[in-house]
Amino acid sequence: MEKFNCIIVDDDEVAMLKVVSIARKFPVLNIVGSFTSADVALSVIEKEKIDVLFLDIDMPDINGLEFRKKMMTVPVNVFITSHAEHAIESFELDTLDFIVKPLRFERFEQTIKRIEEFMEIRRKAAMFEISSADDFIYIKDGYDKIKVKLYEVMYLEALKDYTILVTAHKRYCVLYSIGNLIKESNFQSFVRVQKFCCPEKFRQNHRNATNNAVK
Repeated sequence: MEKFNCIIVDDDEVAMLKVVSIARKFPVLNIVGSFTSADVALSVIEKEKIDVLFLDIDMPDINGLEFRKKMMTVPVNVFITSHAEHAIESFELDTLDFIVKPLRFERFEQTIKRIEEFMEIRRKAAMFEISSADDFIYIKDGYDKIKVKLYEVMYLEALKDYTILVTAHKRYCVLYSIGNLIKESNFQSFVRVQKFCCPEKFRQNHRNATNNAVK
């Protein structure tokens, strides 16, 4: 089983120990350290490879938001806080999850599932590359190259620094942000809608089908 190195930071010792107690129940987590001081935690991260941050927000000296800004290279960030009003701001810092105290085991379990899913997608995305020619693209999958016709791509789905290409038969995860991918000439016919992109032709067909259903 792959384990993820994590640290836990909360200036409230009781709250910090509760996170530690629950986190220990999940073998996928390797707790490198738990801290009531953000400064001490930062010094540890400089020496260790950390995969996951569990952070409080309201802390003296360096609050959780500032801490995350200093540690954007850590793949996964989870805030565990009493301050729900920071939720929107936190997701601008590539936050995978935002938990409002009091922390419950069931809620933390959901977060672990999200972490595992995200890390698996991240691992797979590192194996894929895209090259293109005319009306199709090649997606590198390990040592193989898969030919995908552009008209088979129904839509693109954004996931942080990755993009999922969705066809009727399979989903491909590639190491491109959706913003960069749609700048490529082959994808300029795609129209961005919230976190998704789909070809204009696909959107027109969908509108036609909807109109016919209404009639």
